[in-house]
Amino acid sequence: MDSLHSNNIILRYFIEFSYNGKNYFGYQIQPKDISVQEELEKALSTILREEIKTTGAGRTDTGVHAKRMFAHFDTEQVLNEKLVHQLNSFLPADIGIRRIFQVKDDFHARFDATFRTYEYYISLEKNPFTQDSAWQHWRKSLDINKMNEACKILFEYEDFTSFAKLHTDNKTNLCKMYKAEWEQNGTELKFTISANRFLRNMVRAIVGTMVEVGSGKIQPEDVRKVIENKNRNSAGTSAPAHALFLVDVGYDFK
Repeated sequence: MDSLHSNNIILRYFIEFSYNGKNYFGYQIQPKDISVQEELEKALSTILREEIKTTGAGRTDTGVHAKRMFAHFDTEQVLNEKLVHQLNSFLPADIGIRRIFQVKDDFHARFDATFRTYEYYISLEKNPFTQDSAWQHWRKSLDINKMNEACKILFEYEDFTSFAKLHTDNKTNLCKMYKAEWEQNGTELKFTISANRFLRNMVRAIVGTMVEVGSGKIQPEDVRKVIENKNRNSAGTSAPAHALFLVDVGYDFK
């Protein structure tokens, strides 16, 4: 590794990467199951020849993918651009490193993120080529206009307890919604949702609820009642994880 030591000054680096979550039990390290974080730390520690711990921008559930994810780590070594190539050579094919860059020593991958954006894909026809990346929802038609009508209601609220996984360690269930909309492209639906933060399981619970609206099980205005109940059992079943992608995390790097 062509890196130098920086006279005991701790340097903080951001790492931008992506992964296919199919083979992982989420991003965050698990006691017994394989995670993306474990693979990343193992690769960094091996190449840099020191124990490296990373802090991610957030956690993704088992099977969820990330097109653009960030994490930070600290080291005394001055790193160069070769590290990206070395990591990509070392890591499995389903994790890809895009870039590594130095940031201020107090800049935090999780707490300094200004927004997160997710995309969720639904196939309206049985598609053998998107079995691992879209929810195959071809048995029942969906009304995208009603689903978008229901999305507008999300902006009226900040407490999303009804869409949160039960018994988590969240200090607050408040989130500020920036975007929530469905688009149709041929036989595929794409849901884009962006907020300052998300609760565990929140996007999949929202998608499940929107699909209940789209299939006529509930009406768009019923979403208001779902949110106001502040009860996970009021919302729809969680949509399958394999069709969810974290696509962006925002920072002010100035």
